[in-house]
Amino acid sequence: MQLQDILYSQGFGTRRVCAGLVQQGWVEVYPKDDAAAAPQLCTDSTADFDPEGLRFRVQGVDWAYYAKGYIVLHKPAGTECSQKPSTYPSIYTLLPPPLRQRPCKSAIQGLQAVGRLDQDTTGMLLLSDDGQFIHRMSSPKKHVPKVYRVTAKHPVTQEMIDQLLAGVVLDDDPKPVKAAACELIDSHVLDLTLTEGKYHQVKRMLAAVSNRVEGLHRARIGSLVLPEDLAPGQWRWLTAEDLEKLKG
Repeated sequence: MQLQDILYSQGFGTRRVCAGLVQQGWVEVYPKDDAAAAPQLCTDSTADFDPEGLRFRVQGVDWAYYAKGYIVLHKPAGTECSQKPSTYPSIYTLLPPPLRQRPCKSAIQGLQAVGRLDQDTTGMLLLSDDGQFIHRMSSPKKHVPKVYRVTAKHPVTQEMIDQLLAGVVLDDDPKPVKAAACELIDSHVLDLTLTEGKYHQVKRMLAAVSNRVEGLHRARIGSLVLPEDLAPGQWRWLTAEDLEKLKG
């Protein structure tokens, strides 16, 4: 695969822009046969490389080739999961340009959020440019468990927990919605596990049992826990092991 095409596929701009980056000496490529070796300058935009496992440096920043992008972002409060936010900054401003510009078959470029979290909700957010992965992780029919750490305004009683597990009726659907699991952590804190994603579901479920959400944080999806060393606003690539945990 030509180097300019590799850069294009990774979101570094049009093919012409990518060719210019190479020709102007902004791109270095790491040798595959020596992990400790320094990157080597390449000024031939049509030079062929095997993209699988390829590492390279663009304008002083190291990157690795990914055929499909899968990342986890620690969403901070006061951000919107929208390309066109109305009030708060978009979560997409937290990503470097190449992740926002990866070419896609759809009309929207770059990695897209898998589902949405409210502007005041924090925690684990997945983003990808793999349409099948996004559908699998967000479809209610797939029953992917998502764990939320809920801070309630009033003490959480056993009766409330029993109601959440048995199912509560939301105002837009006569069919009861129930938690897959509910664990009391403290008098005002519980871990709520859901396998579907209705609009403002956690807040509406707490309201249905005469309580109110004061703080909401998504801590886990599938078997993958939000990394402790990932600070709010930070992101990282998902590993093959991470992707397997998301299926659990």
